[in-house]
Amino acid sequence: MTSIPVRNLLLIAAAALLLPLAAPFASAAPSAANLPDFTDLVDKVGPSVVNIRTTDKVRADVPTMPPGMDDGDMAEFFHRFFGIPLPQATPPKGGGGGSKNTPDPQDQDPDNGADGDGGGGVGSGFIISPDGYVMTNAHVVDGADTIYVTLTDKREFKARLIGEDDRTDVALVKIEANDLPAITEGDSNKVRAGQWVVAIGSPFGLDNTVTAGIVSAKGRDTGDYLPFIQTDVAVNPGNSGGPLINMQGEVIGINSQIYSRTGGFMGISFAIPVDEAMRVADELKSTGKVTRGRLAVTIGEVTKDVADSLGLPKAAGAMVSNVEPGGPADKVGVQPGDIILKFGGKNVDSATDLPRMVGETKPGTRSALTVWRKGQTLELMVTVEEMPTDKQAGQSAQKAPAAKATASNALGLGVSDMTSEQLKALKLRNGVTVEAVAGPALRAGLEKGDVVLRVGDTDVVSAAQFAAIVHKLDPQKMVALLVRRGDATQYIALHPRTQPAQ
Repeated sequence: MTSIPVRNLLLIAAAALLLPLAAPFASAAPSAANLPDFTDLVDKVGPSVVNIRTTDKVRADVPTMPPGMDDGDMAEFFHRFFGIPLPQATPPKGGGGGSKNTPDPQDQDPDNGADGDGGGGVGSGFIISPDGYVMTNAHVVDGADTIYVTLTDKREFKARLIGEDDRTDVALVKIEANDLPAITEGDSNKVRAGQWVVAIGSPFGLDNTVTAGIVSAKGRDTGDYLPFIQTDVAVNPGNSGGPLINMQGEVIGINSQIYSRTGGFMGISFAIPVDEAMRVADELKSTGKVTRGRLAVTIGEVTKDVADSLGLPKAAGAMVSNVEPGGPADKVGVQPGDIILKFGGKNVDSATDLPRMVGETKPGTRSALTVWRKGQTLELMVTVEEMPTDKQAGQSAQKAPAAKATASNALGLGVSDMTSEQLKALKLRNGVTVEAVAGPALRAGLEKGDVVLRVGDTDVVSAAQFAAIVHKLDPQKMVALLVRRGDATQYIALHPRTQPAQ
C-alpha cells in the first residue's frame, strides 16, 4: 500500500474546502458581460459634440503671464521671482442658485476655474441642426468677444451668437457649415432615476471625453424656471454645454452645474432637461431673446403647519409674500398672505411650479387665478405682463418706531398700534407692530419690528383687537400669523402657550 505524505494530504484537504467557495466566484465572473457597452453609442453621438472656445477683450490694466505660462509650476516661478500675479479663476458666469433644494453656496458651475485669467474660456456644445446651429450654456459664451467651435474632424469655425438666456442658462450659436451631424433629441419627460446616461464634452479642455453614470433624481429645483436632472456622471470644468445622452443615443439634457466644494467633480451634477432647452432655443432662433410672463408677486412655499393652520386640505400652492404695487396681481386684488392654488386652470403643487407656469404664458394673456384667502377660494382673472430683462432689486421698507409693550400673552408677542402714516409708508391696509418677543413667538423666529397682519383668518387692525384674538386661542391647536418683514410677507405657524389663570 502506497502511503501519501501528510503534506500532500493537507493540500488535498485545503483544495476540497476551497471548491465550494470557488463556485460563487466562477458564476459571478460572467456578470460583467451584463454591464452596458457604450462604444456604439459614442460612435453615433460623438461627431455631434463640439468644443467651444471663447476669447474676451484684453484689458490693458490687467497684467498677463508670458505666452504659454498660464498655469502650473512656471506660473508659480514667475509669481515668486518676478512678481507676476498668478492667474485667477473666473467666477461663475451663470447657472447656479435657486430656491428649494439649492446646492451649497460654495457650489461651482462646471466651467469655474477653467476660464483662465479672463482671456477666454473652454466649454462644450452640440449640433442641433445640419445647417450649423449649436446649443451650449449661456455662461460658456457670456461676455465673449469671439466664439470658436471645433468639430471632431478638427475643423474650426468662428461662430455667431444668436441669443442667450441667463435664467435657463441656454445659448444658441451658429456656424456657417452644412450637412453637419445633428444630434437626435430625446424626451426628458421619460427620464427615470436609475437609468444609464453618458456625457461627452471637453473637461479641462480634453476634447471628446466620455463619462458615464446613472440618473440620480429628477426635478431638482435649483433654479426659478428649470427642474434639473441630477446624475452621478463625472462632469468637470469644460463639460458645460455638452449633452447628456441616454442609451438610445438621444440627448436628454445639457450638462450645466455641479455640486462642489473644490471646483471639481464630487459625485453630483445637474443637467437642463432638453425639452425646456429646445423650447428656449426655438425662441432664441426666432427672436434672439426669450419672452416670459409675470404676475409681479414674491412667493414662498406652503408648509404643512401653515396648511393645517389655515384649513387647507394639503400643503400645496404658492404663498404670496409681497405684491408689487401696480403690477398684474395687484390690479386684480391679490394680497400678501393669499395662497395661489391654480394658475390657468392647472394646479400649483409647489411654489416652484408657479414661475414656470407664468413664465411660459404669453404676455397679454388673461389667465384664471385661484387663491385661498381666509378659509375660502376666490377666482380672479389676471392679465399677464412681460417679464423685464433685468430683475429689479427690492426696496427696504421702513420700520415703525418702537413703543413699550409686553409679551405675556399666549403667543409671546407684545404689539403696538400703527399710525396711518406708517401704514401708508409700508403700503398696508392694516397691522400692528411687534415690540416684544418671548416664548412661542421667539421660538418661531418672530422679531421686533415685524408687522402682524392677520391671526388665522382674522385681519388685525389694532393692538386691543390683537389681544382679544389671542386671549381666545385654543392652546391645543396651531395658529398661523401673517407677518410682514421688510418687503416680504409670510405665514408663521406656532403653538399658543397655556395662559395663567386671571
